[in-house]
Amino acid sequence: MITFRYRFADRTVEVHSLYEEVHHYCKDYRTDDPADFEVTITQEDIARERSGAISGSSSDAYLEELAVYRKISEIMPFYDTVLFHGSVIAVDGKAYMFTASSGTGKSTHTALWRKLFGDRAVMVNDDKPLIHINGITTAYGTPYNGKHRLSSNTRVPLKAICILERSNENHIEQITFKEAYSMLIQQVYRPNDVQALQKTLSLVDRLEGSVSFYRLGCNMDISAAQTAYDGMNRL
Repeated sequence: MITFRYRFADRTVEVHSLYEEVHHYCKDYRTDDPADFEVTITQEDIARERSGAISGSSSDAYLEELAVYRKISEIMPFYDTVLFHGSVIAVDGKAYMFTASSGTGKSTHTALWRKLFGDRAVMVNDDKPLIHINGITTAYGTPYNGKHRLSSNTRVPLKAICILERSNENHIEQITFKEAYSMLIQQVYRPNDVQALQKTLSLVDRLEGSVSFYRLGCNMDISAAQTAYDGMNRL
């Protein structure tokens, strides 16, 4: 076994792996702090990832990277933290998470924010951020950050969650937690463990009153980023 510790969402995870690639993947998050919990990967874990993989040609080392984050995500709800499928960007110290079904254009939209705001914008995580929900809701960068590897090892208070939809004309509206709920449940990681799943659903419920919710219809013009930012700071 190959063992190192990493700091994710203010928790230290000791990872015991079969291959070294996952440790290179997570190297920017390495720490010597005492571990809060451990994950150990077996060949059975890798085989499980392969059975659900889109491509059967993925290497064991790559599948182990997925298995590590899955095991971490199964435990994190007990620390009031969940994994979301979304793109999180921060501007002036406030984070905004864009979520939607795959292929809608979350990464494309946050790229417009980076173009519009320049150095004011920080990419927190472009694919699978960890969100801590207890009092102030906080978004965390992780190394599991999408094909473009866009993230920062940082934590930023989450101001809003925005459901992204394609539209010829840019428009944004504030919605209720109830209106956002279906998409939130689709996009949060739902653990296999029953207790972890119950905790996850409870944490999603805690988002009500903690952050604001919006629905954005947008095109690919940079004005879409301005519409989104203005709407989430004025509505």
